[in-house]
Amino acid sequence: MVALARAAEAGGFDVLSVFQDLGFQPAIVPLTLIAHVTERVRLGPAALNPLTIHPFEIASQIAALDTVAGGRAYLGLVTGAWLEELGLHEPRPLLAMREAVEVVRRALAGDRSGFAGERFTVAPGRALEVPVERPRVPLMIGTWKPRLAAFAGEVADEVKIGGCANPDMVRLMREWIGNERVRIVVGAVTVVDEDGDAARERARREVELYLPIVGTLDPTLDLVPGQEPPLDRFVIAGTPAEVIAKVEELRDAGAGRVELGPPQGRTTAAGIHLLARRVVPHFRR
Repeated sequence: MVALARAAEAGGFDVLSVFQDLGFQPAIVPLTLIAHVTERVRLGPAALNPLTIHPFEIASQIAALDTVAGGRAYLGLVTGAWLEELGLHEPRPLLAMREAVEVVRRALAGDRSGFAGERFTVAPGRALEVPVERPRVPLMIGTWKPRLAAFAGEVADEVKIGGCANPDMVRLMREWIGNERVRIVVGAVTVVDEDGDAARERARREVELYLPIVGTLDPTLDLVPGQEPPLDRFVIAGTPAEVIAKVEELRDAGAGRVELGPPQGRTTAAGIHLLARRVVPHFRR
């Protein structure tokens, strides 16, 4: 991942995100390594879940990352999926997110007054014991839901629609957020290759883990039970020209940032190289 991060920064990418999906490598580990070998790109987890990591500990992790990165970190938060596999159930996810954001905000600001919420508690006097580079780190909240999107419009810098490549969903999300200042981020499985059909076939296989979840979340598709979601609404795949066209379509719909998610190509190294050589320059002109 260190080598890939160096290649991505040299290739002109602006942001490097590391996913924190259940059971996969904790994002803070590669992010810390990447922070040491990069100079320009923003770095952050997409995204941490306050239902599995206490928000005070999230604040500690992001403060440490921001220090190592010299003020280049962002924090992604999401209430997430697959929680039932851990025996977790959150009947009020909006409340949990609201309290988590407040705990993180207070911790980074050095507030020692404590916090007594319905979902999270921090004892008075408790404060972070790590250096804090900035008292406020840019916040991204991931959601497909209108109420959480509206809350994000009040407190966040970005709202991410994870696993989405649908311009119609971007336009709907803008209505839900209700704040033009907040940037919309879309991120999806991406495969670029000179052989567009091979790229789409690889993307189809890669998205199988997520499609049963995200495929049911997009209200713009109006799918009937048992109907297979259209692949092009959940992946970015094809030749460099086709990937450029898809990113432009998302941008024109209102996306302020597009995350080109793994595996990027038939191999990740090849995908990043091709994106850097044939796709990124198009958006630098």
